[in-house]
Amino acid sequence: MKFTKTLIGAVLAGGMLLSGMAVADSHIGRITPSLQSIEVVHKGKPMTITRIADKNAMIPKTYAKAGRACPPFCIQPIRIAPGVTTVGELDVLGFLKRINDGDRTVLVVDSRTPDWMRHGTIPGSVNIPWDRINTDVEGTFEIEAEANTLRHILENQFGAKLVNGHWDFRNAKTLILFCNGLWCPQSGINIKTLLGLGYPAYKLKWYRGGMQDWASAGLTMAYN
Repeated sequence: MKFTKTLIGAVLAGGMLLSGMAVADSHIGRITPSLQSIEVVHKGKPMTITRIADKNAMIPKTYAKAGRACPPFCIQPIRIAPGVTTVGELDVLGFLKRINDGDRTVLVVDSRTPDWMRHGTIPGSVNIPWDRINTDVEGTFEIEAEANTLRHILENQFGAKLVNGHWDFRNAKTLILFCNGLWCPQSGINIKTLLGLGYPAYKLKWYRGGMQDWASAGLTMAYN
């Protein structure tokens, strides 16, 4: 009888332990306690952003490098410019949800050059290379071609209008710009260029952590 009670107790205790393990395992892959995932559209295809469920997963080698030459890869300030808000992963996810829900006043911009896309990007973002916006780059484009490219981006992608030789940003989109990480200057340079053109600071958001922080958080990446 005593043995039976001991066995039953062990089974119950084991069941409780297994139940607890199941609950713990069900938390793997969650973004927050109340957020499992969000849906986005990337290049016309639906995608789900969640976190890696593999407890043994490691940050990709591309984003694991710690030593970088400065300049150009210097640690960026927490605030890139007055009036421009620095945002984190949950903020970016919130903007992506707004876009997926039909909000066309917001755009998440990957400022890196196209060769970086094979290493992954944020699903739902649009790649606009930083050297297509930065008008101070020498030798990247012919001057006339660069101006036309910048105008196309401002008018057709950002929603600004050129009126009597001056840019009107009243209906321009809110932009969330990012690049490779807190050591990457590309998106910050673009923000300063846009501010110089008159883009309102409150319509510019900076995801300082970029792809390195996104990968470190185990969030889904799109490869294109």
